[in-house]
Amino acid sequence: MRMYDIIMKKRSGLALSEEEIRWMITGYTKGDIPDYQMSAFLMAVYFKGMTDEETALLTDAMAKSGEQLDLSDLPGVKVDKHSTGGVGDKTTLIVAPVVAACGCTVAKMSGRGLGHTGGTVDKLESIPGTRTSLSKEEFLDVVRRTGIAVTGQSPNLAPADKKLYALRDVTATVDSIPLIAASIMSKKLAAGSDCIVLDVKTGSGAFMKTVEDSVLLAEKMVAIGVHNGKKIAALITNMDIPLGYQIGNSLEVEEAVRTLCGQGPKDLTEVSLALASQLLYLAGDGELDHCRKLAQDALNSGAALEKLAAMIEAQGGDADCVRHPEKLGRAPVEADVTAEKSGYITKMDSAGIGIAAMLLGAGRETKESEIDPLAGIILKKKTGDSVKKGEPIATLLTSDPAKVDAAKARFLEAVSVGRTAPEKKPLIFARVTEQGVE
Repeated sequence: MRMYDIIMKKRSGLALSEEEIRWMITGYTKGDIPDYQMSAFLMAVYFKGMTDEETALLTDAMAKSGEQLDLSDLPGVKVDKHSTGGVGDKTTLIVAPVVAACGCTVAKMSGRGLGHTGGTVDKLESIPGTRTSLSKEEFLDVVRRTGIAVTGQSPNLAPADKKLYALRDVTATVDSIPLIAASIMSKKLAAGSDCIVLDVKTGSGAFMKTVEDSVLLAEKMVAIGVHNGKKIAALITNMDIPLGYQIGNSLEVEEAVRTLCGQGPKDLTEVSLALASQLLYLAGDGELDHCRKLAQDALNSGAALEKLAAMIEAQGGDADCVRHPEKLGRAPVEADVTAEKSGYITKMDSAGIGIAAMLLGAGRETKESEIDPLAGIILKKKTGDSVKKGEPIATLLTSDPAKVDAAKARFLEAVSVGRTAPEKKPLIFARVTEQGVE
């Protein structure tokens, strides 16, 4: 078998066989296939695409390129949730403890933030003492004891994906739906859960800018999950506006805790409950309406908050910061951003606001950048709200006063004010399952 022939076959728009796909991924992971040949293959996929079967086979080969987590010894139904990334998206901190409080087993691997998108691992590490680099044995032990654990991704999990993503990043082949789907789902398959819910963001702060493209990506990922025997569904959710009102690591922990206490903002609460309900439904806990009630009860009773506290304590963190989030502290520098004219906020570019938070120290411009856990933005107004000239629309927080001016300028670039209120968009655009789109 030759890589040259595989490249030519895909360049001609033909479907690859399972043998060809597995041979290629094994060879590239081992270093037997050079980057220049794999780059040519990726570009061929970019232009010619892949069938659902090809994408599922590619994903499975990537998942099996390294360590696979065996969760079979853990009790209950193992569930997982993945978000394609956004601004203010702290739903894992809510959804995971909610479904764990309802009896599901949550053994979740999460990533760090880069650029304008946040990462769950960074948020957890803003809680003093919390360890997110757990060995496999430690990770499974925490799950057994508490029913829930969230750790950083193992370097041995889907190593083919790491190599391929680095190559896609420098060859302009990142935004290929089959390659995005394979990248995300290879890690989900290797992580070993029975049920997966996908939160596919759409809009200015998301990777997929249109609902149509987000649905296509969701359909591809759901097809991969079904092909590999998983119970899976996806929600297409709005990321034209940041989710919630607090952006930044400790700020997002604080808002997640308030949501777990039933005092969170409506948009964050609604998306979190919808995702949790989907997971409980996939896990066999009843119809969606009943699962929604179970999730709501877990919030109302305080059981979900206690699950988060138990996980934090088991991972070495100060659980008192979950019960009393004011103990997380506050950044020493605060600066208000005020409206430049009166009217209605007609647009709030999520990516621009995420970049403003990054400039304050809440995110990473490069993988080597250090995070300021207290830095971030508290929104006072959101899209559709009326404002008066000079009225505060956000508060910027940082430990470095030199960072304020650039962040303020970037924030103002992201906000538009007009004479009339914009049309309100839904929080959840669609649900994608094995049966189709609804």
